[in-house]
Amino acid sequence: MLTYTCDVWTQFLEFVKTHCSKTAFGNWIEPINVLESSSDAITLEIPNIFVREYLLSNYKKELAAFLPVNANGEPSINFVVATPNLKVVASSTPIIKAPISLNATADSYEFKLNQNYRFETFIEGPANQFVKSAAIGVANRPGQSYNPLFIHGGVGLGKTHILHSIGHHIRENNKKLRVHCITTEAFINDLVDHLRNKSVDKMKRFYRTDVDVLLVDDIQFLQNRLNFEEEFCNTFETLINQNKQIVITSDKPPAQLKLSERMIARMEWGLVAHIGVPELETRVAILQHKARQRGLDIPHRVAFFLAEHLYNNVRQLEGAVNRLSAHCRLMDLDITEELVEQSLREMLQQVPRQRISVDQILKSVAAVFQVRVSDIKGTTRTKEVALPRQVAMYLSCKLIKESLQMLAASFGKTHSTLLHACKNIEKRIAAEETLRRQISMVERHINAQ
Repeated sequence: MLTYTCDVWTQFLEFVKTHCSKTAFGNWIEPINVLESSSDAITLEIPNIFVREYLLSNYKKELAAFLPVNANGEPSINFVVATPNLKVVASSTPIIKAPISLNATADSYEFKLNQNYRFETFIEGPANQFVKSAAIGVANRPGQSYNPLFIHGGVGLGKTHILHSIGHHIRENNKKLRVHCITTEAFINDLVDHLRNKSVDKMKRFYRTDVDVLLVDDIQFLQNRLNFEEEFCNTFETLINQNKQIVITSDKPPAQLKLSERMIARMEWGLVAHIGVPELETRVAILQHKARQRGLDIPHRVAFFLAEHLYNNVRQLEGAVNRLSAHCRLMDLDITEELVEQSLREMLQQVPRQRISVDQILKSVAAVFQVRVSDIKGTTRTKEVALPRQVAMYLSCKLIKESLQMLAASFGKTHSTLLHACKNIEKRIAAEETLRRQISMVERHINAQ
């Protein structure tokens, strides 16, 4: 069991390496050692309590996907703080940290692209089809269409996969273009290092002159960091003005980020694309693809069983395949539903209830506001119809996990009209008690169907 837990801990380390900067990995993750492990828990030796806070704050869900968990689904980890090993250094010469140099090549200061994250390995479905199409458009014509491209969606849905796919495609087809892929955390670390070494001008020249395509992951970590935000915004504007391509990912759309209006406006200049939770058939295809990569053969019936009970994100599906692969190989067992239930019990969730459709929302809104569905879907702009129409759009965005483009198409409108309706209803809800009650009635009506 120690061998098994160490194996999944190694898998976790490999995962973290592709999702954080080298500096962060070296400072926070690399010093951790496995002391003891069992099927119920793992004991990790850490240099200080700050490492524990960092690990649980940033990778709690991922730890639960790879390591043993308790009855509440929390990672079952015991932390032991290492006893400091103090050494007296008999030297009067101060140790000077060498400054980080920025060469004129993108390879010198880059977050390496994951070789597995390519368009060819991205499983396409209705929830991510629009995002993939937009990404391929950017990769084929960098700086000429959808600039910037802003991709947002929940954790583990494939945003980083798409980002790296763009980088690979541009590098292979536009060898003269210098592609730079970096996490927001790495950008902040870079700036801190260069402020400390008084070499900020070198960093500015690198990002604003030597880079042709800038790929930035997890921009939400720029929130509440005003000085870093200003530097990034200045870099952003410089690149855009030179028609250099920028692609940004986030867990929220620009308007929901706690950033300055200036920064939000810049990110909304180009195309904002939402990547949604994959539907059942796509989840099955993802499971089978991940299993084949590991040389694992999952029966179709078992794949559907897994996909029905794991529906939050792709990373969760990958974690299930990793665990199943380790379990089957170590125990020399065939994959069955019973084995899946036994080995992945803590990961499996209740099958979600039937998905809500736009038609259900339209019927419920029509019933509460006493108008016809055809009027809501029509072009009439009278007050009696315009309000129910905006309520239907607002509830569609709130209750249905689909892209704005797909939802807007259901109403025969543009995504900007949909956004306007949502913002208007949110403002009115805050001030109008009657409207709040009407919307609550509509939601109860929907749930009762």
